[in-house]
Amino acid sequence: MVMKRYTISLCFAVSALSIALLSFAGTKNENRIKSMSKEELIKLALSAAPVQISKDATIMVSGEDGKLMEVKKGTNGFTCLPDLSGLPEPDPICADPASWQWVSDLSSGAPKPTNSIPGISYMAKGGWHFEKDGKILNKKEPGAKAVEEPPHWMVFWPFDKKTVKLPTLPNNGGTYIMWEDTPYAHLMIYQDPNKMF
Repeated sequence: MVMKRYTISLCFAVSALSIALLSFAGTKNENRIKSMSKEELIKLALSAAPVQISKDATIMVSGEDGKLMEVKKGTNGFTCLPDLSGLPEPDPICADPASWQWVSDLSSGAPKPTNSIPGISYMAKGGWHFEKDGKILNKKEPGAKAVEEPPHWMVFWPFDKKTVKLPTLPNNGGTYIMWEDTPYAHLMIYQDPNKMF
């Protein structure tokens, strides 16, 4: 029963994520992803995290109707997608259940995330964010520019910049708090997850 509830929650979170991402980034990369075979999409999704994690993860890809479908059932609780942003370079992600809960809360407009433990997610091929007026935005706005990120991993848990005294923008140290001063502030670590193990 617990596993069934988790699967339903995960499907909702991933579906909500895909809807939210369309408003976040647009669909510039859509045709490239759509032209990939199922095997290529699976390989791309697996590349998001170290093999010790991705080999046992659930893989979800878009079907012909554009909806996400499970193509490989995992055993470790992580779920990987072949693309997150829809921007020119695909940015696969692999995340644990707490991360998907965080994403679900963000996508549904919840006032704050409800995960009760920290979430961990990996983007070993890098990713994207939007910047405007020296700030990183949590959604695309007119005049914002897309900025490519290096390989990184994230910790989805409340981080207060005053308490942890970390920067709030990318820097030479490689670690910063994204979306500071919001309930969805989280830790970004610019470190290739594939070099961590």
